[in-house]
Amino acid sequence: VQLQASGGGLVQAGGSLRVSCAASTRSFSYYVMGWFRQAPGKEREFVAAISQSGGTTDYSASVKGRFTISRDNVKNTVYLQMNSLKSEDTAVYFCAAGTALFVDRNRYNYWGQGTLVTVSS
Repeated sequence: VQLQASGGGLVQAGGSLRVSCAASTRSFSYYVMGWFRQAPGKEREFVAAISQSGGTTDYSASVKGRFTISRDNVKNTVYLQMNSLKSEDTAVYFCAAGTALFVDRNRYNYWGQGTLVTVSS
């Protein structure tokens, strides 16, 4: 499974951005998809995850209510809509594919290359 993240960029605090992750696999709907992020000098942390059908989602406390994860199993793509962005959301955002709704990054099997989101204050 190859994952290609895109859509990162520079946005002002309070603004919105949507990042995408396209998967090159016919088995996309088999995988739970997650988003993680890594800020400079910090460990990679869980952001959000979505079940295979899209019916179940999970969010970290720091983004709940501001970010929305969704997926399109026809386009083999997972999205992360980020609203009310804060400077502390600045990080490289990674998508990942796994087999269950884990918050532990070590439980995901495949990773994309990351896309940089910079929020200016």
